[in-house]
Amino acid sequence: MRLKGKTAIVTGGASGFGAGIARKFAAEGAQVMVADLNFEVAHEIATEIGGIAQLCDVSNSGSVLEMRDSVLNAFGHLDILVNNAGVTHLPLELEDVTMADFEKVYNVNIKSVYLTAQAFVPHFKVRSSGVILNVASTGGVSPRPRLTWYNSSKGWMITATKGMAVELAPSGIRVNAINPVAGETPLLKSFMGEDTPEVRAKFLSTIPIGRFSTPEDMGNAACFLCSDEASMITGIAVEVDGGRCI
Repeated sequence: MRLKGKTAIVTGGASGFGAGIARKFAAEGAQVMVADLNFEVAHEIATEIGGIAQLCDVSNSGSVLEMRDSVLNAFGHLDILVNNAGVTHLPLELEDVTMADFEKVYNVNIKSVYLTAQAFVPHFKVRSSGVILNVASTGGVSPRPRLTWYNSSKGWMITATKGMAVELAPSGIRVNAINPVAGETPLLKSFMGEDTPEVRAKFLSTIPIGRFSTPEDMGNAACFLCSDEASMITGIAVEVDGGRCI
């Protein structure tokens, strides 16, 4: 019960790593809002873990503000914000990625962090406490070819994490990131381009531990970083990647 009495939002919490984080937080005692564009599935996860669901487009300011108002009305305050929602473009030569795909990646992976900070940092400052966890990627540390604009969005997120941590530490707010390697999530096929045994074997050959990340892996890492056990840790990006970035 490391998060007993805590309240949390997990964006993109209806599936993949977000669902794993939401389940782990609830198992450790937190009240969790599962925020996602897919409200139906978010509601299913929220019902499963005893939380609440929220329809949210993290790239839209009005939608993020609605999420803020909903969570504060439901829980009274917020302790933990997990910026997990993310998208990628298909593996392509960098000049062949369409403007629409480029803008979607940057709106969801970058603009969302700005919008949630605008929405929740003032609340955290009033309380002189709060934890923000950004779900970045090993691609932001060790980029894979043909995912250049996705990689760069996650590199931005890692730098933003460090900048936020330095600026917000005097206000009692911690900010960290986790860097997953590719995992068994809905985005896996998009990262690989196609899901075949041969492509999977090629991906796995770059991960020394020899398997993909799981939602449980991300939940465990996120739980520690968002718990009081990590009260002296801020501004780091933990590679939960089976050794890929070594």
